[in-house]
Amino acid sequence: MNEPHYHINLFWSAEDGCWIADVPDLRPCSAHGDTREAAIANVQDAIDGWLEVAREKGFDIPPPRYRPAIYAAA
Repeated sequence: MNEPHYHINLFWSAEDGCWIADVPDLRPCSAHGDTREAAIANVQDAIDGWLEVAREKGFDIPPPRYRPAIYAAA
């Protein structure tokens, strides 16, 4: 099955001392890791779990919509 591709926000949290990966279209869907790569791998697992539970429960699965603002250098 072709899974939708959701945008992932990735940022360092000094408060938590780790990388946070967040999926704006799938609330609440986020994960963390000691490295960027670990946070991305963990959030991919979280996305899979989120979608699996939504299907099992018959919940609507939102289409990917979130797009970050892109700032061009002047």
